[in-house]
Amino acid sequence: MNIVSRKIFFVIVSAAVVLTGCAKKPKRPDPSSTVLGPSGGGTITPQDISTIADPNSLLSQREAGWDLNNQNRTLLQAIYFDFDKSDIKQSERTKLEAAAQYLKEHPEHRLLLEGHCDWRGTAEYNLGLGDRRASAARQFLTRLSVGEVKLETLSKGSLDAVKNADDAAAAKDRRVELVVIKQP
Repeated sequence: MNIVSRKIFFVIVSAAVVLTGCAKKPKRPDPSSTVLGPSGGGTITPQDISTIADPNSLLSQREAGWDLNNQNRTLLQAIYFDFDKSDIKQSERTKLEAAAQYLKEHPEHRLLLEGHCDWRGTAEYNLGLGDRRASAARQFLTRLSVGEVKLETLSKGSLDAVKNADDAAAAKDRRVELVVIKQP
């Protein structure tokens, strides 16, 4: 480009920027039309909340412990493992027996077995170890006559682990969580 062409190009681009300008800020609502009212800090009484909240909302219909994905992480206890191991300790087997009994009493539910690891090791290794832990729990449950269609496995590896944790915290990261799933 020669100098004249550059100047013309610069003038055209500058004119386009000036003509389009900046977007205008949105208009703020009148304080008297908001929930808190004209005082800005207002007080809300329980009667106000009952008129604001929708009584048919999902929050009021949800059972305690169940999330929006129909999962409950509090009904059954997690299974804990030794460092770099995927075999189920004798002391943890009663938790899996309780899980099998729960599934027999609630045939409409399924179980997600989430394998977790502590922060040590590579991400790839920990994903594999988490999978081996979840699979070990699955095999134990199938030996207790829980149908395979009732069980799912998922490895989280060290995704949820506390980084550089001490031994006590790392021991809590080496687990399989038993997540109960409601059939929709």
